[in-house]
Amino acid sequence: MREFSTPMSGLLSAGIPATGNLTDDLVRNAAEAPDAIAFGRRLPGSEEWTDVTATEFLGEVRGVAKGLVAAGVAAGDRVALISKTRYEWTLFDYATWFAGAVGVPIYETSSVDQVRHILRDSGACAVVAEGPAHLSRIAEVRGDLEELRHVWSIEGNAVDVLTRLGADISDDDLEARRTGATPLDLATIIYTSGTTGSPKGCMLTHGNFMTELAVAIDELDELFEPDGADGAATLLFLPLAHVFARVVQLGAVKARVRLGHSSEPQFLLRDLGQFHPTFVLAVPRVFERIFNTASQNATADGRGRLFDRAAEVAIAWSRGLDRGKQSVAVRAQHAVFSRLVYGKLRAALGGRCAYAVSAGAPLGERLGHFYRGIGLVVLEGYGLTETTAALTVNTPDAVKIGTVGRPMPGTTVRVADDGELLFRGGQVFGGYWGDEPATVEVLERDGWFHTGDLGEIDDEGFVRITGRKREILVTAGGKNVAPAVLEDRLRAHPLVDQCMVVGDGRPFIAALITLDPDSVAAWAEHRGKPTALRGLLDDADLRAELDEAVEEANKAVSQAESIRRYAVLPVAWTEESGELTPSLKLKRDAVMRAHRGDVADLYGA
Repeated sequence: MREFSTPMSGLLSAGIPATGNLTDDLVRNAAEAPDAIAFGRRLPGSEEWTDVTATEFLGEVRGVAKGLVAAGVAAGDRVALISKTRYEWTLFDYATWFAGAVGVPIYETSSVDQVRHILRDSGACAVVAEGPAHLSRIAEVRGDLEELRHVWSIEGNAVDVLTRLGADISDDDLEARRTGATPLDLATIIYTSGTTGSPKGCMLTHGNFMTELAVAIDELDELFEPDGADGAATLLFLPLAHVFARVVQLGAVKARVRLGHSSEPQFLLRDLGQFHPTFVLAVPRVFERIFNTASQNATADGRGRLFDRAAEVAIAWSRGLDRGKQSVAVRAQHAVFSRLVYGKLRAALGGRCAYAVSAGAPLGERLGHFYRGIGLVVLEGYGLTETTAALTVNTPDAVKIGTVGRPMPGTTVRVADDGELLFRGGQVFGGYWGDEPATVEVLERDGWFHTGDLGEIDDEGFVRITGRKREILVTAGGKNVAPAVLEDRLRAHPLVDQCMVVGDGRPFIAALITLDPDSVAAWAEHRGKPTALRGLLDDADLRAELDEAVEEANKAVSQAESIRRYAVLPVAWTEESGELTPSLKLKRDAVMRAHRGDVADLYGA
């Protein structure tokens, strides 16, 4: 059994405060830097970003919180929030805590059944919804929910409605509510996105978040406190219902990083160009899509070979950093491509972005080296909802591409005899809401949390994720195969959208592949072929491209683990169709149910 821990050091050695809660950061910011720009906010229908100071934000939060108190929301009550990522999400999150209540985020894409389950299971007394689409889902389930007393709509002026409602609540009464919560009190119940079964509510305390924030801001100080007069800024575009985005939101407030929100994917590049973040956070699929789109656009403009060579040079340059030397040819070509290619990619992120944080799944070494090679260091981390986001992270001064970094200070990692990763630390949750059997299954009495992920720890303490314990495939020949490494490498190909490796109980490993329609259309147009996806599924040139992608992926595994056959499907796997979670993880059971016949055909001959 292998184990590694990172001790607390410096200012953190005194440990996490035994008093206070997450709202203290807002009060302190307004007292110490009242005119500091806390947020950049795009008002509805406006193309301009409006600054919001620390004092202004605190005032808005207090106003809404008083309205919650006046409406009868008691300390400890659960208040649900279903909305896209926007300024009001953060506003209501803090207002809920000011009122002494517990936040229950719901993904804005959640189905009616998911909304019903979360509201019923949490016993929410109130829900804040963004607009009509969300209100209609709540209306469908409200008759089943005896405890749900209030529904407010952001687009229905919920901020103004609640502020007026709470006009008679005194500052002293609100302050008593705000300061009543301690680090041991529940801050939020976040429901897992549920790759299998119904979502479970992870109970996270103020202390869990305070632990996570203290160590994360200290470890990632170059992100939260960069040099330069303009200071740090980040633009959130991931769902704030995800614990990863939630922690960055809280960290930005605590460290006084200017924070913005972007909710519409089609406007993301515009928002990045206007907001000029110094760092961003995303899941690996976002970085894959950025790379694939750049490759696709270059091919469409007749510069495909130039881009491919620029990508190879970026990767070679980054690998040279690890070796401590680079060839003269690589350095010279890197300087040329920095002007011709890399600068344009960095400009698309706003021109100031030096770092990105990636979590949720392994990014893959190739993409990690590519982004570092163009001047954007992607810091991979690892964590779960149950661990208040990050357990491990690569830091600006300690990066090992292909790993998810070393444990955060105060965190210990252990590799069990069966290869499962176990963690212990102050950010580990206390259990699932109302589900003791599920809690006992993953959380030991002495605090060790069973992640369900398989991994390794090297001699320097860097952790590498090798697969999911429950997703290990065992072939008919008894070979154990972790599908993640093959899937990650296949998804890195510009033509591939999603893939799932199969072969449990079968004589060999195979794969189901879906294609990126935009990339395929650009590829086909460049070659004078019809661009309709269905008409290209059996195209010899397309199959040759995919054969090369599979061959490249197979280089990462032994022959017994390699993909022997694959099927190209004329569909897309999406969250709406049920194959992906809101954080873009594959729901394997759902894919197998939908494509059982396709899998059978792979093994039919």
